[in-house]
Amino acid sequence: MNYLEVFGTLVGLVYLWLEYRASIYLWLACIVMPAIYLVVYYQAGLYADFGINVYYLLASVYGWIAWSRGRKKKNIQQTEEETPITRMPRKVYFPLTAVFILCWVVIAWILITWTDSSVPWTDSFTTALSIIAMWMLARKYVEQWGAWMIVDWVCCGLYIYKGLYFTSALYGLYAVVAFFGWRKWLNLMTEQAYNQTNKE
Repeated sequence: MNYLEVFGTLVGLVYLWLEYRASIYLWLACIVMPAIYLVVYYQAGLYADFGINVYYLLASVYGWIAWSRGRKKKNIQQTEEETPITRMPRKVYFPLTAVFILCWVVIAWILITWTDSSVPWTDSFTTALSIIAMWMLARKYVEQWGAWMIVDWVCCGLYIYKGLYFTSALYGLYAVVAFFGWRKWLNLMTEQAYNQTNKE
């Protein structure tokens, strides 16, 4: 049994719960989890997943800063206000899709050329889409859940193939919870808009 993988799975569950609640503390779990999976993915020969965890560490710092900037406290009596959940602007879709395709092709080429990866295109697909989804999460766009659902289901099958059964189960759970997370964020977004209207 890979105890490091089991521990990473437990941290992943904490992360999932915090993300569902749109809690800023999800970024702390997002720093610990990649550190664990750097070892797990390298041992499994999932080099693109190994590489993206370096990105996750950097993106987690960015996400923490981005969400923290939304917290405003004008005086002692006021409560802190989180960065609001919003829909992704339409003008972002095309460039984001272009970045995804570019990342997918480049990462696949690197894996095929420089590694012994047995699943270069699938590994690079989930990696490229995760890069996009992580950025969307940092910007607090509700559509990030859709991107994660795709990543989660593909990863679930990939990790079964690679024999990472605990991690596969975790991503299967991610996929299910992502749907409810999407519903939760839609409700939170509506509540935030209502509260903002009342303040004005």
